[in-house]
Amino acid sequence: MPARLPAPERRAAVLDCACRVFSRGSYHGTTTAEIARAAGVTEPILYRHFESKRDLYLACLDETWAELRALWDDAVAAEPDAANWVRAMAQAFFRSEKNRAVISNLWVQALSEAGLDDELRRYMRRHMREVHAYVAAVIERAQAEGGVLADRDPRAEAWLFISVGLLKMISARLGGLVEDDFPAIIASRRRWLTGRDPAES
Repeated sequence: MPARLPAPERRAAVLDCACRVFSRGSYHGTTTAEIARAAGVTEPILYRHFESKRDLYLACLDETWAELRALWDDAVAAEPDAANWVRAMAQAFFRSEKNRAVISNLWVQALSEAGLDDELRRYMRRHMREVHAYVAAVIERAQAEGGVLADRDPRAEAWLFISVGLLKMISARLGGLVEDDFPAIIASRRRWLTGRDPAES
């Protein structure tokens, strides 16, 4: 990393590197020394930008959620048929994970380690509610456009959407536990939400 990199750019570079290092290891198992080495900075430089390892980890979760939210915004904006918005969001997420499986790794870690850390648990409760609110709002908009059946509960469906995503993440950790069943799971969810046959566009 260039020594004269401006502070905001240095912070962003350290954060990007930390997200990747944490995602390959774990919150408790990864050290700030490892992250500093990978980022090409000293630990004192790292601590100028982040007060603690926890602050850096939470910043990684914030950053990956901002990236995912932007990805979903773009996926919905690019899809003219409201019935396909939820599917477009799921497809965008799974495509991004093939290239850089950071979000899912961090979420699975954070959820599993939240029981050991009160602050992390409080953060994840807020975080998951924010993700849920976003998904529920998309489903409500799709309902208003006639793309999701009117009698479906957007809040309940948003939790189910997140649950399917978490199932996919867990499956990846376990070597493809539900890979054979996953297309049928997605088709069933689409049929339930939209009333359309999965073969329909």
